[in-house]
Amino acid sequence: MTKTILITGAANGIGLASARAFAANGYNLVLTDLDETLCRQRAAELGGNVLPFGVDVRDKASIQAAFDAGGKEFGGIDTVHANAGVSSMKPALDLSEADWDFNFDINAKGVFLTNQVAVRHFLDRGLKGVIVNTASLAAKVGAPLLAHYSASKFAVIGWTQALAREHAKDGIRVNAVCPGFVRTPMQDREIEWEAQLLGTTPEKVLQSYIDQTPLGRLETPEDVADVVVFLASDGARFMTGQGVNVTGGVYMT
Repeated sequence: MTKTILITGAANGIGLASARAFAANGYNLVLTDLDETLCRQRAAELGGNVLPFGVDVRDKASIQAAFDAGGKEFGGIDTVHANAGVSSMKPALDLSEADWDFNFDINAKGVFLTNQVAVRHFLDRGLKGVIVNTASLAAKVGAPLLAHYSASKFAVIGWTQALAREHAKDGIRVNAVCPGFVRTPMQDREIEWEAQLLGTTPEKVLQSYIDQTPLGRLETPEDVADVVVFLASDGARFMTGQGVNVTGGVYMT
């Protein structure tokens, strides 16, 4: 039976790489993103059994509509990559409540809502589903200038562990990936912000990321996507509640 995955934040970066990797492994795809137009464009590029859907992960009804549509189209969704995320960058004492809420609403609340809808979808259909959440290196080590982002990603790890323990009895596995310095449009923005805040150049910031990575290069979205595919596979059948580092050695614990 062909498996079906729903991916949030699927129009760019890690989400798009994940979509391509799962398509290559024969999955049906439900691609969701806040940018519905770009999501539909990505679906057309991928071809095959792909359903694009505009979703705001801060809105439970929006997430539920995507699951309902994907379930109707493909007979059920058994795999979820909760990937949608945002970042901003400021010194901790300069953060506003709006900065904090922006990161938590998407990075933490978005994962919470997506996972909750997913588990209910699995249970209603008797599926032993799999969830992979996108956390971060910053979910393991607090990152200067990213205190609010780090806090939101630490929340993803705590939620992942708790949900995994609660629903292991149902055969549902829940894990997270923790990427390092990944070359994505979000990282491009962060490099510019960090350079401005530190009074240096984007080129020096970029080089500092490489210098911190023992494997000696920037991470690609594909480096992460391949691990997501593994965690969703039977090869990871005895893994749950894990925050798997995919950092090129930046963090090893």
